[in-house]
Amino acid sequence: MDEQGEPEDEKKVSWAELFFDLVFVVAVTQVSSFVEHHLTWGGLLRALVVFVPIYWLWVGSSIQTNLQDVSRPLIRIRLFVVALAGVFMALSLPVAYGRLGLLFAVAYWVGRLVLGVGVIAESLREGRLPLNPYSVSMVLTGPMLVVGALVHGDARETVWGIAALLDLSTPSLLRTRLRRLRLNPGHLAERFGLFVLIALGESVVAVGGSLDPHQLTVGQGFGVAIAFAVAAGLWWVYFHFAADAMRHAMATARVQLDITRLVLSYGHLAFIAGVILVAVGLRESIAAPTHHLHWAAAGLLLGGSALYLASFGFTRWAMFRLVSTTRLVAAAGVLVLLPIAPHVPALVTLAALALLLIVLNAVELERVERIGWRARLAGRATDG
Repeated sequence: MDEQGEPEDEKKVSWAELFFDLVFVVAVTQVSSFVEHHLTWGGLLRALVVFVPIYWLWVGSSIQTNLQDVSRPLIRIRLFVVALAGVFMALSLPVAYGRLGLLFAVAYWVGRLVLGVGVIAESLREGRLPLNPYSVSMVLTGPMLVVGALVHGDARETVWGIAALLDLSTPSLLRTRLRRLRLNPGHLAERFGLFVLIALGESVVAVGGSLDPHQLTVGQGFGVAIAFAVAAGLWWVYFHFAADAMRHAMATARVQLDITRLVLSYGHLAFIAGVILVAVGLRESIAAPTHHLHWAAAGLLLGGSALYLASFGFTRWAMFRLVSTTRLVAAAGVLVLLPIAPHVPALVTLAALALLLIVLNAVELERVERIGWRARLAGRATDG
């Protein structure tokens, strides 16, 4: 143990897990495309409903790889079978509310069954009732998705929405049963950081892959540069300060489940959703940087940024009962830009957002430098 009470020798993310994550790169891209083609409040809600099962499959896999030895061939094979289920979910996502809804639902159910079999068997061997998020998805929410796929229209959305809420609420409802669960803090914090990186990768794709190089204009070139500064600013907010704070919170929490549940599972869903919205907004902004953004695109770009920044207020309070003043003020500043954005060129909106993120990161960096090296070490627990 080091002087902060954290284990010196922590489990590392394996190559098998990184390979597994490639499937979810595709899934995030599909969700981003779904949002781009359904720029309404209803479209955003439908995108969230189909993203939650994908995210929950990834979360369940990450918990299992944290608890198990992924170097064992049978564990790797199980992980790859779950990855294949994720492939079919990503493949069917664009028409999950249409003819491929059943494929989407069955793929999720199969993935959760594969994850849950070992957990259920272990519970039965120990004489415990196998009531946990895995068993709930095996016998309740997985079948609910299949039932929802057999109906159409609003009925499917309703059934799937209820299933998504049940999956997300299960760790809270079963908190008493799960509170003794012990996880490797470094490994799990790194896993969730990698998913944030996957989402940020989608914003980089939006910056570099949404334009025709044969028709690139000077305005679009400036747009690419500023949009990349936005993506880099979002990266800095998470990985320069918050990532270490989350690892520290996991390592020192009396009840690890509370950090896993609130900060990792729920908080990171908000982080990732915010970044996906920003990626779609960046794509719209770069396409015509001298034109005014329409309300929907401005809402995605700025609303997604505000959601991302404000979510740190929730996670910091959940970890340390401290208020993340700088990030909440920055989130409010982003929202101030929202009514202005449709009346100015997209390039101006991008520049204002980039400047705000630069100022936020500079202020936080200056605060850490001013407080000193000793406080910087403690800042792993306070600057999230």
